[in-house]
Amino acid sequence: MFDFLDMDALLGAFWVTVKLTVYSAIGSLIWGTLLAGMRVSPVPLMRVVGTAYVNVVRNIPLTVVILFTSLGLYSTLGVALGGADFEAINFRLAVLGLIAYTAAFVCEALRSGINTVPVGQAEAARALGLSFGQVLTLIVLPQAFRSVVNPLANVLIALTKNTTVASVIGVAEAAYLMKGWIETYAALIPIAAVFAFGFICLTLPTGLVLGWVSRKVAVKR
Repeated sequence: MFDFLDMDALLGAFWVTVKLTVYSAIGSLIWGTLLAGMRVSPVPLMRVVGTAYVNVVRNIPLTVVILFTSLGLYSTLGVALGGADFEAINFRLAVLGLIAYTAAFVCEALRSGINTVPVGQAEAARALGLSFGQVLTLIVLPQAFRSVVNPLANVLIALTKNTTVASVIGVAEAAYLMKGWIETYAALIPIAAVFAFGFICLTLPTGLVLGWVSRKVAVKR
């Protein structure tokens, strides 16, 4: 029943999925935080740019974003992101596409957390002479992050599942291997069950751990 099972190939594919998730999560957290800062900035132009980016990107299917990085950036403009071979280039382009897409959702989660911080705290800090950047980074964002651990966990779980889209540009992650096995072996249900179990092993502990963290760091108001 499980004759197709090649543990080395399976673990290797899921390792690529884990790397895609980790690199994309770090990048989208950084870019999403900058976007959130732009969306609450006192400078109108920055608010417009941040709002436009979020509204445009999150309404584009992820598959289109990933294909654009491959066909638009690499094939048309020759952007290889320093990759030495086709495999490395595709991996880096997939990470770039996942960052660009996921950052829009991180931004909105953070912006909701910023809205939970009482306005009086920011006004008091400005009265003490702190700049907008100091108020945002020293007072507002630390509280905002503590308020949105659960929404950010949901974004991370969605990102883990979204890594399967990277297979459309040939990144050999879990979904890419699953497609190959389905085409080779007549065992659709066992193959699907194996990969479903693999993704549950990745996402369930993430949700449980971050749920526990959320309860520990929640801001009592």
